[in-house]
Amino acid sequence: MNVTELFERFTTLKVGVIGDVMLDTYMWGHVERISPEAPVPVVSLDKKEQRIGGAGNVALNLQSLGARAFVLAVTGNDEEAACLNNLFAQQGIDAQYSIRSDSRITTNKTRIISRNQQMMRLDAEITRDLTSDEEDRLLQSFESFLSTERPDIVILEDYNKGVLTEAVIRSVISSCKKAGVLTAVDPKRRNFFEYKGVDLFKPNLKEVRDALNMLFTDTDGHLLQDVHRQLHQQLHHRISFITLSEKGVFYQEEDKAAIVPSHLRNIADVSGAGDTVVAVAALVYAATKDTHLMAEIANIAGGLVCEVVGTAAIDREKLLAECSSLLASPGA
Repeated sequence: MNVTELFERFTTLKVGVIGDVMLDTYMWGHVERISPEAPVPVVSLDKKEQRIGGAGNVALNLQSLGARAFVLAVTGNDEEAACLNNLFAQQGIDAQYSIRSDSRITTNKTRIISRNQQMMRLDAEITRDLTSDEEDRLLQSFESFLSTERPDIVILEDYNKGVLTEAVIRSVISSCKKAGVLTAVDPKRRNFFEYKGVDLFKPNLKEVRDALNMLFTDTDGHLLQDVHRQLHQQLHHRISFITLSEKGVFYQEEDKAAIVPSHLRNIADVSGAGDTVVAVAALVYAATKDTHLMAEIANIAGGLVCEVVGTAAIDREKLLAECSSLLASPGA
C-alpha cells in the first residue's frame, strides 16, 4: 500500500491506551511589578487553557491520525477528572473504560508563563501505586474493553504516576497475548524490565543507558544492536525501537536492524514528541507489520511535532504530505 492508502487504513484501527493521564493547565500573564509581600513577580493573568496530557496525549495523537482511541486510566473523583473527560469527549476519545478513585487526585500540571517564558510549574498529583482494589477495578474494565472493542493494539504509557503497577503490566500483556492483540510500551525507569513479552518496546536513549547502567554516548549501530540483545535477554520482546533525539531512531526486530537518521528541522519544543512517536509507531506497525516503514514514519512525525511550541498532537495532513515527499518508496 502507498502512504495515502496507509493513512486511510488508520481509520479502521482501534487502539487502547492504558497508563497515566494528566491535565496540562497553562496560565499566561504579564508582569509589571514585584510583590510587596516577597521578592517575587506579580503575574496578572491574561488567559488560561487546559489540555490533555500524559497518556491522554498519546490517545489524542491517535485520534488526530484518524484511529479510534480509547483511554484506560485511574483518575481522582474531582473537577480535574471532569475537565479531562470533557476534553476527551470534545476530541472523540473514548474514556468509558477509565475509572475514578476517591483515594487519588487527578494529576494536574500548571504552568505559569509570561513573555513566552515558563516562570513556574505547580504539580498536583499522587504517585503511589494503585491499591489492590483499584488494580482489580482497572483490570476488570480492561478485560471488558478487550472483549467488547477487540482493539488492534494496546499501548502501555508509563509516566511513573502509579497506574501501571507490576500486577497491571503483567495482566494487560498476558490478556493481550491470549486475545491476539499487539502491545506497545513507552516505559519509564521504575518498571522498565517488567514489560516482558511486549511486541514493541520504545524507550529513549537516556532511559536505555540508565536501565542497563551503560555510559556510552555514541549511537553506533553495532553498539545499539548489543543494547537490543541485552534488552531482549530480559524482556523477550519482539521489537526494540529506541529514539535517539536529534540523531533519529534505531529499530531491531530479530536480525533486521537500522538507524533511521532525523530530517533537518527547526526545533521549537520537544514536549510530547515521545507521545507522538509511540502513537504513530503503534498505528503503522498494527496496519503493516513493516518495522522499517514504522521507524521512518514515526521518525518524521517526531520531528514535525517538535516544530510546534507546547505539547501538541500531530497534524495528519502535514504528516501525510511529509511522508509522501520524504519516503521515495513507501512500503518497500
